[in-house]
Amino acid sequence: MSRRFPDSIPLRAAKWFGSAAGVAGALIIAMNLGLVVHGFSLLLVGSILWIAAAWVQREASLLVLQATFTVINLLGIYRWTLF
Repeated sequence: MSRRFPDSIPLRAAKWFGSAAGVAGALIIAMNLGLVVHGFSLLLVGSILWIAAAWVQREASLLVLQATFTVINLLGIYRWTLF
């Protein structure tokens, strides 16, 4: 995964929407509004968008990080929907 591709408009959009979703999800959880599942869902959307960006740009470390966050976000959604 050594060759990087320049940012296209869809890739830039995915990165910005991924960042916005991640920030919004983290704020929702941090503010303790009782909407934790929604926060984890936004974090999950952000992680998936960043996985797509990492895949296109062949950034292995970012891909691994976001895949790990995806699993954690799925665990959070599972935990908060059951209990």
